[in-house]
Amino acid sequence: MNALNSEAFTLFGQHVIWSDMVGNTFGLAALALGWRRSLWTWPVQFLSGIILFGAFFGHLTGSAGKQAVVMAVALWGWWQWSRGRKGSGDGQIAVRFATWRERLAMIAAAAAGTVAVALFFTAYPKLSWDPWPDAYIFVGTVVAMYAQARGMVEFWFAWLLVDLVGVPLNFANGYAFSGFVYVIYGALVLWGLRDWWLRSRRAGRPVPEGAPA
Repeated sequence: MNALNSEAFTLFGQHVIWSDMVGNTFGLAALALGWRRSLWTWPVQFLSGIILFGAFFGHLTGSAGKQAVVMAVALWGWWQWSRGRKGSGDGQIAVRFATWRERLAMIAAAAAGTVAVALFFTAYPKLSWDPWPDAYIFVGTVVAMYAQARGMVEFWFAWLLVDLVGVPLNFANGYAFSGFVYVIYGALVLWGLRDWWLRSRRAGRPVPEGAPA
């Protein structure tokens, strides 16, 4: 793991380490696979989480903890998509807009979760350099992955909101490649949002609340 945490190269004065670069490259691939509604998005996301856990563990414990949660949600997402992909008619996951109740529940969970995690990080400063933005990204990522697992178009909106904070925070903490990847995430998110939006409108059939995506 020491080799993975060594410097790969310097770009625009920013030191890029191998684990940061490799882990986020897999994360980028996972997002692209999610856009294509491929079941492989979840194993690739899980692999990205393992590598980034190694990158953060030991000095950014809070970020390492986020990756542990990401890996757990990736396993759950794989299970959800394995169950639900037959519903689209093409062997892939069917996508839809969330109901207003689901949207309000996700917003409330994101707000409460961010406050709770930020207060926890504040109480234990060694877990995070920037408790509030780090908590926002932590909880926002989990909410986005939850929405993705349920096939909700709002998944892409959640990722956009995470990107707004993720880019400057990663650059500030010395993870330059993560920052660059978040910029690319933004472009992929816009394309993915358009694709899922159009697919949900073409489907034109309501999904009962609480049913698998």
